[in-house]
Amino acid sequence: MSANKDLRKLLLEENKTIKQLADMASQIAGKSITQYSISQKLNRNSMKYDEVQFLAGVLGYEIEFKKIK
Repeated sequence: MSANKDLRKLLLEENKTIKQLADMASQIAGKSITQYSISQKLNRNSMKYDEVQFLAGVLGYEIEFKKIK
């Protein structure tokens, strides 16, 4: 699964919209993060790792790596 799909799944699990995520992210970052910018990056599958990590954190999640057996 891609990071973008994972982020969309987290939004569904937390019952949050992209607009709500943008508002929460803007407050935490102290700069404007728009619904449009998040939506476009999700649609284009162009979100950077640090952006996914930050937005997951905004939703209360962290990214974890597990060793493949």
